Amino acid sequence: MSSTPPPQALSSGTRHDRGEHGPDDGALGWLRALGPGGRRAFAGAFGGYALDSYDYFTLPLSMVALAAYFGLDSGQTGLFTTVTLVVSAIGGAVAGVFADRVGRVRALMITVITYAVFTVACGFAPNYETLLVFRALQGLGFGGEWAVGAILVAEYASAKHRGRTLGAIQSSWAVGWGLAAVVYTLVFSFAGDDLAWRIMFWTGALPALLVVWLRRRVHDAPEATAAREQSAQRGSFTAIFRPGTAESPGLLRTTVFAGLLSTGVQGGYYTLATWVPTYLKTERGLSVVGTGGYLTFLISGAFLGYLTGGYLTDRLGRRRNIWLFALLSALCILAYANIPQGANTLLLVLGFPLGFCMSAIFSGFGSFLSELYPTAVRGTGQGFTYNTGRAVGAVFPTLVGFLADSWGVGGALVFGAIGYGIAALALLGLPETRGKELA
Repeated sequence: MSSTPPPQALSSGTRHDRGEHGPDDGALGWLRALGPGGRRAFAGAFGGYALDSYDYFTLPLSMVALAAYFGLDSGQTGLFTTVTLVVSAIGGAVAGVFADRVGRVRALMITVITYAVFTVACGFAPNYETLLVFRALQGLGFGGEWAVGAILVAEYASAKHRGRTLGAIQSSWAVGWGLAAVVYTLVFSFAGDDLAWRIMFWTGALPALLVVWLRRRVHDAPEATAAREQSAQRGSFTAIFRPGTAESPGLLRTTVFAGLLSTGVQGGYYTLATWVPTYLKTERGLSVVGTGGYLTFLISGAFLGYLTGGYLTDRLGRRRNIWLFALLSALCILAYANIPQGANTLLLVLGFPLGFCMSAIFSGFGSFLSELYPTAVRGTGQGFTYNTGRAVGAVFPTLVGFLADSWGVGGALVFGAIGYGIAALALLGLPETRGKELA
């Protein structure tokens, strides 16, 4: 049995329980329910995560050009992703502690500036080693942005709508991914590969300036701020690793299983996000424009998956939503990697459900992890578990890189399915939190 306290039930006197309808009902009821301050927080977190995604995907989309420019093998190119994600664990954990101690918005500002500066620096790298270092430092900001932004919005959202609200935040990842694919198609169509990859990195800084300006208008949720500031344990790593006792439930079990869950989901996801563009170009022989077209189907499925998963995580519950899409994601990977040569139309069609399933599983993460931890250590717990999952899950893209030379990229992609199996097993150690109220 989990040592985490059971979630608080929704008040029996709400309009929802009485069957009445109010301004927070309907397709956009979740957005209206946030209020003016919450909507500004939503806009800031949405934009920041979209740009986080954009800066991340400048590397996978430029991977073939980078490999040719620096003379890299598959293992070396896979190491780019691994280093980024491993260092992001440090950045995410530090950002989470910082968010608990000085506030969510301040931490967000720092993460955006960090990932923007080092993405631009990557464009000036003279050799492989320097690029690897800059990419690692970019991971410091990349690791912290989502966790802190998700907590900021979660603390404004009502229990009734928290899943779909955080699912909408997750959908901004697909927006940034799509923007990166459009810019990639344009840049690599009009510039030579040796310059195009540098331009891709340089473009990673400009949109971040808008988000920095926007964040000046955003404030932390008042009730959560008061609860956090009244606790002597805020931002404590010790607290999230404290075992349970008869008097106190402790958070060690929650931290271990939440870390495993994050590892499995992100191991599967980053395997696909890193290697599908290379798979399409090297094994399917698609042009730059052709690759962009296929990615359009994948990214469109991802965007709808985030929104659908957010809705289902409120209807089915956090655990059931993750279980459902872990199974479907694993099946999609196996199908996608085993499409016979010449069946590129089928490759196109399967891209949509692949993007849909591997993104829908993420929609419940923001609400689920936020609900597993008390306010005083919510940033620390969510930042640590989510980004530790990124770091350990980063082993998967590297394994694919080293196996690609002998197995082919398509064959090696099946390792992503193992990650989703780990995620499904991790849920056995975590409680259902749907309906839990946050301070």
